[in-house]
Amino acid sequence: MTQAVSLTFPDGSERSFDAAISGAEIAAGISKSLAKKAVAYALDGEVRDLADPVGRSGGLEILTRDDPRALELIRHDAAHVMAEAVQELWPGTQVTIGPVIENGFYYDFAKNEPFTPEDLPVIEKKMAEIIRRNAPFSKEVWSREKAKQVFRDKGENYKVELVDAIPEGQDLKIYSQGEWFDLCRGPHMVSTGHIGENFKLMKVAGAYWRGDSNNAMLSRIYGTAWATKEQLANYLHMLEEAEKRDHRRLGREMDLFHFQEEGPGVVFWHGKGWKMFQTLVSYMRRRLDGVYDEVNAPQILDKSLWETSGHWGWYQENMFAVKSAHAFTHPDDEEADHRVFAIKPMNCPGHVQIFKHGLKSYRELPIRLAEFGNVHRYEPSGALHGLLRVRGFTQDDAHVFCTEEQMAAECLRINDLILSVYEDFGFEEVVVKLSTRPEKRVGSDESWDRAETIMTKVLEEIAARSGGRIKTGILPGEGAFYGPKFEYTLRDAIGREWQCGTTQVDFNLPERFGAFYIDQNSEKKQPVMIHRAICGSMERFLGILIENFAGHMPLWFAPEQVVVATITSEADDYAMEVVAALKAAGLRASVDLRNEKINYKVREHSLAKVPVMLVCGKREAEERTVNIRRLGSKDQTSLSLDAALAALSEEAVPPDLKRDRAARATQAPAA
Repeated sequence: MTQAVSLTFPDGSERSFDAAISGAEIAAGISKSLAKKAVAYALDGEVRDLADPVGRSGGLEILTRDDPRALELIRHDAAHVMAEAVQELWPGTQVTIGPVIENGFYYDFAKNEPFTPEDLPVIEKKMAEIIRRNAPFSKEVWSREKAKQVFRDKGENYKVELVDAIPEGQDLKIYSQGEWFDLCRGPHMVSTGHIGENFKLMKVAGAYWRGDSNNAMLSRIYGTAWATKEQLANYLHMLEEAEKRDHRRLGREMDLFHFQEEGPGVVFWHGKGWKMFQTLVSYMRRRLDGVYDEVNAPQILDKSLWETSGHWGWYQENMFAVKSAHAFTHPDDEEADHRVFAIKPMNCPGHVQIFKHGLKSYRELPIRLAEFGNVHRYEPSGALHGLLRVRGFTQDDAHVFCTEEQMAAECLRINDLILSVYEDFGFEEVVVKLSTRPEKRVGSDESWDRAETIMTKVLEEIAARSGGRIKTGILPGEGAFYGPKFEYTLRDAIGREWQCGTTQVDFNLPERFGAFYIDQNSEKKQPVMIHRAICGSMERFLGILIENFAGHMPLWFAPEQVVVATITSEADDYAMEVVAALKAAGLRASVDLRNEKINYKVREHSLAKVPVMLVCGKREAEERTVNIRRLGSKDQTSLSLDAALAALSEEAVPPDLKRDRAARATQAPAA
């Protein structure tokens, strides 16, 4: 007797089928046109090969190539085709692993001579040829012994090792496309022809087998693939724009910062860069004033505190630890301090100590502590990436100690602040997602239930307040081990997404440190601790801003706002008067009196991304005017010095101060 299954379709209809029926047969039963376009199916969200039997009841969807979920299949298939192309072109090359990654795929190969960029067009041409063959993908399940023997006979020793690594009891799936086959979990589309022509091989790189530097170095090829020609073109344009906007290159051109080998992963700030950094800190301080108490916790603390917090147990490999030099040079000196101290990777334990200092009443809550804390975390050298990934950075960190009843209001207050800050920097596309309980966590299910219920309602309120402008979502199982959290993701000027702000509810740390307040019944009660960051890493946020604006910073935020440049030495005295007036008005200005042609000066200061140039010649000096040139524009405007000073002074006011000024104006009593 065959087993029957009940399948529910996207339109809500339900039908019964034999469990052995495949996705392809179901698609054909719906319509011939759907069967022709179908590339896979999904059962309760799990994407499967179209030829697979359904096997059980559930919700079923037939996927066509246009479905967003098919994009991963396109890239997976393209990776297999790339591997086949490589082995056709260079017989004897061993294939290792080739996963789909964000925006593309890669494959690692064992080859006597590593690939070069010149090889990529050759491989692309062969891939196009294989795609045109339109060979069907087929799947077989092999025994462990057969798989090892076949790959061993082919000289694919890495595949033999991969077979050994597959846990007992798991199927060994072999996918074929024509004569070529590989060990693979799947799924795949129906045939190679469905990949299409919208792919490109991007670069070659070296990679250790299984990421272990003790293993052999392999040759890796990265590629990208998209469903349409337009999507590929947009992606390549985005990469081109990203290269132009690379904050490391702009940092050199604008003379903001540098890195060097003697200080790996830490920033050497130059004068202009430090001015930008301090402008960001000053802005954030103003936004916190009157709401948070700014504090400062020690840079190093005895490791016992980090053991209590739990960081020494689960984060130790990312921490830097130190002893006094005397303890190293005099190891037998009993009077020496031989304790191990940890350089703080985060500010939370220090803030708990500040909260605990002195008895706290429920009437004092919420207590909000903020710190621009310098922290250090060990990152592998290969992961370091300019300002975006460093070992030493400044967190705009804050912790709110409150009652459970105050938690929702505090999360909303934090949300409003975060969104307002992002808006001031021009980020209007923001996604807020709630990360819920992970599998490994602390705290009771009851406390998690309460926290997630509260934060779900807050998330709904965030969406409602924004009128749909702010997108929201859920990240199941992605919460911190100590509590659920909100994650704030920005979209920049060229469409890239950056996860910056967080709001995290913590049941764990107050309990570990015995933090408490006295409630209305004169009893000790544990506070809720809310961790929040807006920029996250100030260095990283600056890197994001530099790339978002392509170095063309808003006038209020630019490290150098105005350059006064002369056409002739006859205007030198007037130019000095102009720059003095700019500085007196609070603008960051300098003067260029060099005996160079004005076009040379314009090019140089444009490269340095100075937003405004005031050009002064003999006529401007006589008429007490200035010629205004804006970065990125060929237009020129002539204004009187007084009018230019007034306009630039107004433009250079930070957005938060403009808001405050406007608010005071509306509150002023009528005359």
